[in-house]
Amino acid sequence: MSRDDTIRVLLVDDHAVVRSGLGAFLLVFDDLKLVGEASSGKEAVRLCEQLRPDVVLMDLVMPEMDGAEATRIICERCPGIHVIALTSFKEKELVEAVLQAGAIGYLLKNVSADELANAIRAAHAGRPTLAPEAAQALIRLTRHEPEPHYDLTEREMDVLALMVEGLNNPEIANRLIVSRSTVKFHVSNILSKLSVTSRTEAVALALQKNLIK
Repeated sequence: MSRDDTIRVLLVDDHAVVRSGLGAFLLVFDDLKLVGEASSGKEAVRLCEQLRPDVVLMDLVMPEMDGAEATRIICERCPGIHVIALTSFKEKELVEAVLQAGAIGYLLKNVSADELANAIRAAHAGRPTLAPEAAQALIRLTRHEPEPHYDLTEREMDVLALMVEGLNNPEIANRLIVSRSTVKFHVSNILSKLSVTSRTEAVALALQKNLIK
């Protein structure tokens, strides 16, 4: 097999025993070559810039710089490198963070040697490989509408806070030393921006979303 056919792999994990096991596994496959090991996200970024591996196997939970942040920096600085998250964790937040950072794959550390080898080959070819848990999280991520930004002005926030206290428009006008028509205008804007139809709904949403500091 020529050097051009060999996939150059960088291992990133803060546990030496894990790196040792993965390194031994890579030796089994003629088309995979271990070119470096990193014990932290910062070291991974430095080695990627220095060694230019084809694929990075990236642990996620590490001190100083976690795997998601390291992945983001690597994908920005070295766009030709493909990152596979390889972790023991299947929490939705971790999956979403590293996929949004640019990882092409997400696998749990209980995968078989052949599955991991195939994932490395797929990543090198630009194809994603996702553990079922990661695939489900990605589906939720793409379907989930982002948390709305209500864009209430400072004065509208003041009015909403008084609505939460149970004050009516005249009472709010007295408290803020403004006209009742001004309060009515602010309340109307608040209901519109919160996409609700009543003061009760506005108050409930404000409490639910912790809009009032």
